[in-house]
Amino acid sequence: MSKKVYIESYGCQMNFSDSEIVASVLVKDGYTPVKSAEEADLVLLNTCSIREKAEYTVLQRINEMNNLKARKKGLKVGVLGCMAERMREDLLEKKKVVDLVVGPDAYRTLPDLLSKVGTGQKAVNVLLSREETYGEIEPVRLDSNGVTAFVTIMRGCDNMCAFCVVPFTRGRERSRDPHTIVRECEQLVEQGYREVTLLGQNVDSFKWTSSPTPSPKEKGLSPAGISGERHSSPLLGRGAGGEVIDFADLLEMVALACPTMRIRYSTSHPKDMTDKVLVMMARYANICKYIHLPVQSGSSEVLNRMNRGYDRAWYLERMASIRRHMPECAISTDIITGFSGETEEDHQQTLSLMNEVVYDMAFMFKYSERPKTMAARKYADDVPEDVKGRRLAEIIETQKQKSAERMASYVGHIHEVLIEGVSKRSEENMYGRNSQNSVVILSRSFNGTELKPGTFVRIEIVRSTAGSLFGTVIQVLNEEPVAA
Repeated sequence: MSKKVYIESYGCQMNFSDSEIVASVLVKDGYTPVKSAEEADLVLLNTCSIREKAEYTVLQRINEMNNLKARKKGLKVGVLGCMAERMREDLLEKKKVVDLVVGPDAYRTLPDLLSKVGTGQKAVNVLLSREETYGEIEPVRLDSNGVTAFVTIMRGCDNMCAFCVVPFTRGRERSRDPHTIVRECEQLVEQGYREVTLLGQNVDSFKWTSSPTPSPKEKGLSPAGISGERHSSPLLGRGAGGEVIDFADLLEMVALACPTMRIRYSTSHPKDMTDKVLVMMARYANICKYIHLPVQSGSSEVLNRMNRGYDRAWYLERMASIRRHMPECAISTDIITGFSGETEEDHQQTLSLMNEVVYDMAFMFKYSERPKTMAARKYADDVPEDVKGRRLAEIIETQKQKSAERMASYVGHIHEVLIEGVSKRSEENMYGRNSQNSVVILSRSFNGTELKPGTFVRIEIVRSTAGSLFGTVIQVLNEEPVAA
């Protein structure tokens, strides 16, 4: 009988993608993925350390595993991902329920570590790698709707944003061989998937070269003038240094190889987004017109303390360039309020930037100091919690208004929508997303025929809320996406 594994993922899309890599490694070792912890022989929690609340949620879940272990003899529990990297000693010494601790770069060693656990020992491997990309491993798609999928294109991060633990938990940046990325996307098409999201901590700094490896200076990671282009590099193109492919090139490769598949990506960094990427997005109809571009703060002084590598003016120029190339493009963002030293004037600058940009959507958070980060070492967490809370409430209220404005602007327009599944609120309706990543609610049938997930439809938007669009189907399209 095969062993059964249940993988529970927390945090970003990258963690969910990593869980599919873990599932692939374990399937080859004789495990079968199951849908609940109660039916498993091995429970793996793939964790997030980006905020204190995220870690607290996982720690509560680990405590719940004590009760499950008491009911299920022989059950093993492992912690994977960023918390495993950051809290390995505490997890093994203080959480007796934990048998296994594995960092993001050590998933290939899971079979050997589990063999050790099988002898009654605890096992740990949190070594970070400068080479590991899991590029040739074909993921096992977990909890898939069969329509959308994630493909990781790079791992780690070389940016040292003052508030962020990612460089410490996921290591240095390295890009995956683009030819393996294209092959994985082509396999998804063959399996019937209709949309892929290319994932990386900072996709705009994707750079793969067959030989030699470009230096940090050649990678041009600093803003280089108002155009948004990187510093020129002698390694760009196919020449003396070998084959070199940047993110814009990768987008084009995938768009051409998979013309019937929608392409999204996440996440971008304002200091690295080039006009070349925007040109590629505008050129190909199957590249979605949606960009998630975290600003974090509207104050140049706060951005400087955050070590973000750009200022307010740079960010707004990138916004203007996006609008020049793709007037229809939707933009979302991340905002942190209450960062060290943030004044009321800084906060007002964030609100004014939100009013100027008018984001479709935003992820908004109070600053949470993380151990070992630059901010924890250099700055006091000096904004009172009640002030953080009040500022966050104002940011949320501002975004609600802007989201409502953006959604209302779509009413009366025709959009191409990819149906993803049955609406959670009513089985009479389906839901999907347009190119701009807005959720669209539509009827479950058209001209007496039931609509299926994975179908592209043309819809007239008839009404909106701050979070969703509602539309009437006017045409069922062919297999391929035909419009932006």
